[in-house]
Amino acid sequence: MVATSMMKMPMLKTLDITLMAMNAALYAGIGYVIYFIFPIVAPTVGGVRFWPVVVIPATFAVLFGPIVGGGGAAIGIFISDLLIHGDPLLSLTAGVTANLVCFGLIGYLSQKKLDWKKTFLSLGVGVAILATLAYLVITPETIVNYFGTTLEQALWNTYFVLAIFVVSYVIIIAVGLIRPKWRSFGAASVTGSIVGSAIVGIGVWGYTQFFALPAAIGGASNLPYYAGMILFAWTFATEIPFMVILVPPIAEACYKAFPRLRVKREE
Repeated sequence: MVATSMMKMPMLKTLDITLMAMNAALYAGIGYVIYFIFPIVAPTVGGVRFWPVVVIPATFAVLFGPIVGGGGAAIGIFISDLLIHGDPLLSLTAGVTANLVCFGLIGYLSQKKLDWKKTFLSLGVGVAILATLAYLVITPETIVNYFGTTLEQALWNTYFVLAIFVVSYVIIIAVGLIRPKWRSFGAASVTGSIVGSAIVGIGVWGYTQFFALPAAIGGASNLPYYAGMILFAWTFATEIPFMVILVPPIAEACYKAFPRLRVKREE
């Protein structure tokens, strides 16, 4: 029995490394292509890209757990950052850490049986607090002064960000009602996204207090404190809808194609 277990351990470890490498390669490669098709970054603040490819590590995290999901995402974002802006320190400060924690949490929490009512009530309160904080910090006057837009445009930008918070939470509730088996994933995706987005906002803001952002993403330095909240809101708002809508059907398709994946997850 001992010999058999010892023989299996390296195979599992090798499999995890292989899956992590696949996750990283797909995340970096597809993300790199999408960025050059849609080179969109956070308004004026820069540094954070429009990044729907979070669906890839989120799916790996659900199927194979936190190590494969978080580790592959951290490696993948580091590679893509070097290809796009070439600053490894910025990537390690914000992108790598945020991806490791975000998708590690998604992989871990999505496998737990959570009390749906209590969990989503708590998340609802948390989302409401974050939306209120974003509204108080990212005021229309702040946007007008910093971004140079009109007051009307600033109001619409603020309302749009707040709407994303609300709509994302509604989508997660809907997914939980329609697909009860994915309730834990809904809670995990919100939790992981909130923590990961916060790390991005704080990390990029903190980095600019000492260094300038790479020229490829704007070259800004000494960003004001509310820039961190803008980056947090941008990251959360542009990533969470893709995860909660696309990951469940993709994972279900994988389960149908490879039934052993569902059995392994239940074990």
